[in-house]
Amino acid sequence: MTISVFQVDAFTQRPFTGNPAAVCVLPEIKSEKWMQHVAKEMNLSETAFLVKEKDGFHLRWFTPSVEVELCGHATLASAHLLWEKGYLSQNEQARFRTKSGLLTAERHNGWIELNFPAKPPTEVQPPEEVLKALDVDAKYTGQNQFDYLVEVHSEEVLRGIQPDFSLLKRAPVRGVIVTSQADASKDYDIVSRFFCPAVGVNEDPVTGSAHCCLGPYWTDKLGKSELAACQASERGGLLKLKVDGDHIYMSGQAVTVLEGNLL
Repeated sequence: MTISVFQVDAFTQRPFTGNPAAVCVLPEIKSEKWMQHVAKEMNLSETAFLVKEKDGFHLRWFTPSVEVELCGHATLASAHLLWEKGYLSQNEQARFRTKSGLLTAERHNGWIELNFPAKPPTEVQPPEEVLKALDVDAKYTGQNQFDYLVEVHSEEVLRGIQPDFSLLKRAPVRGVIVTSQADASKDYDIVSRFFCPAVGVNEDPVTGSAHCCLGPYWTDKLGKSELAACQASERGGLLKLKVDGDHIYMSGQAVTVLEGNLL
């Protein structure tokens, strides 16, 4: 039986920007080894695997190297694809059972809103190789369940960072989020980049799960209940964030750019 595979650019409304994810809709659960092989073959930052269940879909995410516990852009891509291809009706909520619990997505005024767990950071001093690899003067350093968070002094500093990825790869976490408040002239509130060579991706284009940390951090710091966020990778992407207790509502857009079959 052929298996449908799609490539979706997430957190953007324009093809060839945002963060591309592969989405495989499976007729039945496949082995972890098989899914890892497919993710390596697709060679994108994440490949999502969906299996229909009674009340939603079972969802797993793989980079070309490892399985991950939480991925925002591939979840957004999956929800977009399920509505676009008729797996769900247009007004139906997308429900995903994952290693991070139940995640949901809904459509609102041309945007897809994800309901994710908030993962605020705790202030810590990161390993020496993290700041050395970034070569920056940190304004704040913290850590949550998945990543280190480093705030720098300006958007200009953030955009100019050229990490030493071989050094950064030694850090004992999934990745490093670097962030700053946006320049006053910008139409977004915060800006970030995300480096994760430990899972096979030097710089991720747009990272939903990183905003599970950025949302509560900047909401507390800026005193704003809703934030507009830019991830300043080469491809770039935009998100809307709203923190509500231990949940974060993260909105983005998506566009399908490729459709095919695994033979």
